[in-house]
Amino acid sequence: MTIDQYNFNGKKAIVRVDFNVPLDENGKITDDTRIRGALPTLKKILADGGSLIIMSHMGKPKGKVNPKMSLSQIKDTVAKYLGTEVEFAEDCAKAAQQAAELKPGQVLLLENLRFHPEEEGKPVGIDKEDPAYDAAKKEMKERQKEFAKTLASYADVYVNDAFGTAHRRHASTAVIADYFDKDSKMLGYLMEKEVNAVDAILKDIKRPFTAIMGGSKVSTKIGIIENLMDKVDNLILCGGMTYTFAAAKGGKVGKSICETDKFDLALDIIKKAEEKGVNLVLGTDCIAADDFSNDANTMVVSCMDVPAEWEGVDAGPVTREMFADAIRNAKTILWNGPAGVFEFDNFAGGSRAIADAIVEATEKGAFSLVGGGDSVACINKFGLADKVSYVSTGGGALLEAIEGKELPGIAAIRGSEK
Repeated sequence: MTIDQYNFNGKKAIVRVDFNVPLDENGKITDDTRIRGALPTLKKILADGGSLIIMSHMGKPKGKVNPKMSLSQIKDTVAKYLGTEVEFAEDCAKAAQQAAELKPGQVLLLENLRFHPEEEGKPVGIDKEDPAYDAAKKEMKERQKEFAKTLASYADVYVNDAFGTAHRRHASTAVIADYFDKDSKMLGYLMEKEVNAVDAILKDIKRPFTAIMGGSKVSTKIGIIENLMDKVDNLILCGGMTYTFAAAKGGKVGKSICETDKFDLALDIIKKAEEKGVNLVLGTDCIAADDFSNDANTMVVSCMDVPAEWEGVDAGPVTREMFADAIRNAKTILWNGPAGVFEFDNFAGGSRAIADAIVEATEKGAFSLVGGGDSVACINKFGLADKVSYVSTGGGALLEAIEGKELPGIAAIRGSEK
């Protein structure tokens, strides 16, 4: 069942959204992208004549009530965007009466799901090494089922529109789906778009395919790098991991980020790329700084020869041109992770060169997907989000999907594809 085929008239819908938005110290929202992303789904339910129960997590309260992570802080913003009043349930597990009293067109926002340890389903206050851990885990899994059943009891239909948590098997993202039949559970519009974007990258590849992987560590991206090796024509590895590769090849990297225990891994990636005929693009020059600040002294040096007290903070001019060349003529592009310390304006040039080349390729008809927190922040900083094909809201979920892993939040609705 798709959300477009379903008529919500007279039905109560419980929708898992990802309203884990950043707040400032006064509890004001600093970026409402995630709330805006869920609006098409929420508005469709209300327009049909359904009533709406919204649930989400915020932050990592670890199963305890923490007012700083209360969703009550975003209630008025949600109400403003929906153009209607929003009621608030102060405990998501004790909202049965409020849910029962909802009339068509009315909205109820549940308090942070993660105030209950059952949402994540992990035992609290016990170490994994503790002999009693397995029993505690089993007991928690039973409590998680009960918690999911309670949430499910509020509504006639379940909609999952939270791609950001689709890779977690939590009560509200996967377990809850067991309590609805296949015609009463579906993906929301945002989730459908995310799944289609991933499919375009993995199943419907137009060549050449260029993937750009940034970030500070090779180790956190190894699964995705290995999976992409079988799919891409060009693989750009940039950001902090540049220096692990340079050092693995015998270079001097000064104070740059470097995983000294990952040299074998780096050399293995280079070898695999050669064997598979993948054009592996690694930086050759970089901008080095004598301090980790926007006002530091800088110079352009070889990635293989960074002076002792300096650190590489951005891609150099030759490297930027190499990156752009591998991107400009691509027909499919995936970007995850910046090329430098883009938060500092003076070290955003490498990431900007990547963004500009992606925009150029997209204008020529390429499909471009930008995902992962830092890349999204990057593309937003440059004001180019509307010039790429798709900006993903999921960081970890996107990477796991591209790694070829099945996402529990999607499998719970579509059935397992394995």
